[in-house]
Amino acid sequence: MKTIIYNIGTLAGILPEGVRMLKGEEMNHVECIQDAYLVIEDGIIAEFGSMEALGWSGAEYIDAKDGFVIPAFCDAHTHIVYAGCRDGEFRDKIAGLSYEEIAARGGGILNSADLLHETSEDDLYRQSMERVNEVMAMGTGAVEIKSGYGLTLEDELKMLRVIRRIKETTPLTVKSTFLGAHAVGRAYKGRQDDYVDHICKDMLPAVAAEDLADFVDVFTDKGFFTVEQTDKILSEAAKYGIKPKIHANELAVSGGVQVGVKHKAQSVDHLEATTDAEIECLRDSGTMPTMLPGCSFFLGIEFGRAKDYIDAGLPVALSSDYNPGSSPSGNMRFVMALGCIRMRLTPEQSFNACTINSAYAMGVSDLVGSITKGKKANLIITRPIPSLAFIPYSHQTPVIERVIISK
Repeated sequence: MKTIIYNIGTLAGILPEGVRMLKGEEMNHVECIQDAYLVIEDGIIAEFGSMEALGWSGAEYIDAKDGFVIPAFCDAHTHIVYAGCRDGEFRDKIAGLSYEEIAARGGGILNSADLLHETSEDDLYRQSMERVNEVMAMGTGAVEIKSGYGLTLEDELKMLRVIRRIKETTPLTVKSTFLGAHAVGRAYKGRQDDYVDHICKDMLPAVAAEDLADFVDVFTDKGFFTVEQTDKILSEAAKYGIKPKIHANELAVSGGVQVGVKHKAQSVDHLEATTDAEIECLRDSGTMPTMLPGCSFFLGIEFGRAKDYIDAGLPVALSSDYNPGSSPSGNMRFVMALGCIRMRLTPEQSFNACTINSAYAMGVSDLVGSITKGKKANLIITRPIPSLAFIPYSHQTPVIERVIISK
């Protein structure tokens, strides 16, 4: 099937074939064509260019009406498979309790685990699909989804099977991550090393046997898992060919970045707490530093030092951290806006962080994340707007006219 989008006011986010990420100075630029067209064939970007070069032929036509066409957002860090919500903890946050204090009282992740345990796989899928459809409508075309609200073998597998169903039943590009080391399950309270052994000896083999995970993750942070425990889990995961992604430095400088780089992690995520040592460790590593400004916004904590990373020549990705406890939103346009407003990124830097670099952070930048011949036609068509900067500047104005997500 052939589709031609014409009368594009600005086609933005163009990259040559073979570019998988942008770093440093490269992040300052977004290539555009004014008065453009784009051809989709069987869900793939086949060609694009200036309207004067368009050869009209038999096809389905979409009139962009002088709007922007940009690549759909890529969200490389989410927890959108969960049961219920944690709105009760919202009152605790308003009252001044920190994320750590809520977790120490037995709330937080453990509350989500309790709810998930009581929820059937079919109901969990139904609830999760509501969020999937929500983020697609807001322009997300690729998403990484973590387990981690099971914390038992059976419930972690339940979550990962739901993620597999989402892969199979939606047009989204989906990557799955096993996050059994999100917290210590209630049955292992006071026996954290035993729980780590359970992950290594029981959970990982079962996950690998059903081929349920593209990545493995560990919450390497103050009050959660140590560098030594993370190293053990990642070493075991490597035996099954499962590549790491790491929660690191949300609550404190934890060593999570360093152990992630040691194991050639696809990304290290959060980085609200960071020092120059983390920047140096990531230099030339191939690991994508991924920051989650929605979490900083919701928890009222520091935002990551994205500009320092870019000024040091590194790449940066931005993602939503959509989850019930610390970032209950998957709106990547708002993430792009926070990148500009609170992290002081330029619109171009924030755009690249939410598209091609976030695609890299989930290992799919060869498929999505830019306007490139041969990539999936995951696209956002906007109403006529004055500039790329208008997207984060007017982040609540409904400018999205249409979202195209190719299967």
